[in-house]
Amino acid sequence: MLLFILTALLASFTNAAPIGDGLVMIQENAWGYGAGGGIVGLIVFILDVLVFIEIFKSSRPPSHKILWGLLVFFFPIIGLIIYYLFSDRGRYGSNYEALP
Repeated sequence: MLLFILTALLASFTNAAPIGDGLVMIQENAWGYGAGGGIVGLIVFILDVLVFIEIFKSSRPPSHKILWGLLVFFFPIIGLIIYYLFSDRGRYGSNYEALP
């Protein structure tokens, strides 16, 4: 049932895409500095995922985890900077496991 709902939701997103005026704009800048895509967007995305993993594996109270997660979710670049500068990672990060 859940799979059907998710499939229908995805299908509604594809059908809800705006129909353009027939012109297709091709971005020639492969680095994609424009709308958050390309290499820069991929790097920010990877850093955000790492921060989310760090936040939710930490020993913080659940309310702090949610607030830090929302900050990084809604403001990806600024949230990363604020998190790394002001999150007191040493105090809450004592239970991290080493990656193999």
